[in-house]
Amino acid sequence: MTKYIRRAAALCAVLLLALLVNATRIQVFQAGAYDGNPANRRQTIVRYGQPRGDILVGGRSVTGSRDSGQQLRYERTYTDGPLYAPVTGFASQVYGTTFLENSEDGILSGSDPLLSPFPLWNDATHAQNPAGKVVTTIDPAAQRAAYRGLGSRRGAVAAIEPSTGRILALVSTPSYDPGELSGTGRAVTHAWERLNGAADKPMLNRAIRQTYPPGSTFKVVTAAAALDAGVVTNLDTSTTSPDPYRLPGTTTRLTNELDGCEDASLRYAFEWSCNTVFAKLGVDVGLSDMTRTAADFGFNDRLRIPFSVAPSNFDTTLDKAQLALSSIGQFNTRATPLQMAMISAAVAGGGSVKTPYLVEKATTRSGSTVSTTGPRTLHQAMNPATALRMRELMTDVVTEGTGTNAAIPGATVGGKTGTAQHGIDNLGTPYAWFISWAQADGTMEPAVAVAVVVEDAAADRGDISGGGDAAPIAKAVMEAVLGF
Repeated sequence: MTKYIRRAAALCAVLLLALLVNATRIQVFQAGAYDGNPANRRQTIVRYGQPRGDILVGGRSVTGSRDSGQQLRYERTYTDGPLYAPVTGFASQVYGTTFLENSEDGILSGSDPLLSPFPLWNDATHAQNPAGKVVTTIDPAAQRAAYRGLGSRRGAVAAIEPSTGRILALVSTPSYDPGELSGTGRAVTHAWERLNGAADKPMLNRAIRQTYPPGSTFKVVTAAAALDAGVVTNLDTSTTSPDPYRLPGTTTRLTNELDGCEDASLRYAFEWSCNTVFAKLGVDVGLSDMTRTAADFGFNDRLRIPFSVAPSNFDTTLDKAQLALSSIGQFNTRATPLQMAMISAAVAGGGSVKTPYLVEKATTRSGSTVSTTGPRTLHQAMNPATALRMRELMTDVVTEGTGTNAAIPGATVGGKTGTAQHGIDNLGTPYAWFISWAQADGTMEPAVAVAVVVEDAAADRGDISGGGDAAPIAKAVMEAVLGF
């Protein structure tokens, strides 16, 4: 009898060991496969089982959570959704996350280990942290000014603090309400189909994901390259530039929209946007120095702010004719509004290009800081002495050139207008551009740099600048930041 008891006990021990081995195999070695299995809804249920953390603008939450009573319990809500959609993105149970909702998902969902009270605490207890908060750099007054200024037109605005790289405004129009994509009902599917099928692409973040020919605003880069390379040493000396200018190696003649550009000085050519002068300057500077300067301003970089930004393009394999056109912001030179704001900020900031960033800090639900973002130099775009002369040129544009609509009493404002041709044979409605910076009288440094692009500008095709459509929007944003 004892023998059979021992055999039964041994069998039970073997079975117990097998159970332990199998449990270990499943829970340790195959846990990842089970967790990632599309049929496993546990993580999704847990993810939406508590309110999502808040995104803050100017100390106020622009997001929230609503208890739906469904299996995926908490749905995302948005305050002023269309205004902040290019910043927040959306958080959808069906379509995932974008922009800050995506890049800061660990903090906002509570899954980031930084939110744990002790290292490995959650791994041991299988607990979930309360969701944290994300504090943005956005200035709500500047954001509203940009959004109101663009109105119903297609376009975008980006504004930066030159000394730090903090993004103060990021607006794209037309916009949409990301709250339409929250939940799991049929209305969410219909909203997704409608938004993606819309001809004006409201879900496209034009400020960071759309590149445009920058037109004459790129002449800031060309002028800086010419000054740094010593091709131009005096702002008021003749540049010996013919009008019209024959593109090297071709029979194509480049002309201007106004008189007085032949042999014009750099100051006059910049104020009145002489294409012939800057096309020739680009060729005189040469491909190597032009591509290096463009790269130092941020072209061809892959930025994250913390979500990705479409790279702005300056071709590194151009012939002289193509270089001439690229030097006036045409051919295949393309830039995001954020990139053009970085160019203006570099002039305002003594030639230094700061890495732009959108998140000031992340905190726990109670407000304890878990991570911060600070200023960081990305490139030195030009010599400080060149930056001073570029500030002088940009100030002249606003005081007596094509950008007078951006002038602000009580502040020094620098700017550059541009009207970028595009489409087959350049027959598309020109894009109106304006880039600028502003410094209040009596302050130590410029407070804001802005870039505005309006896709469907009402300007006459013969207008040489974006001063009529884009400059007033930039002015409103700068006034908002300055507190005027």
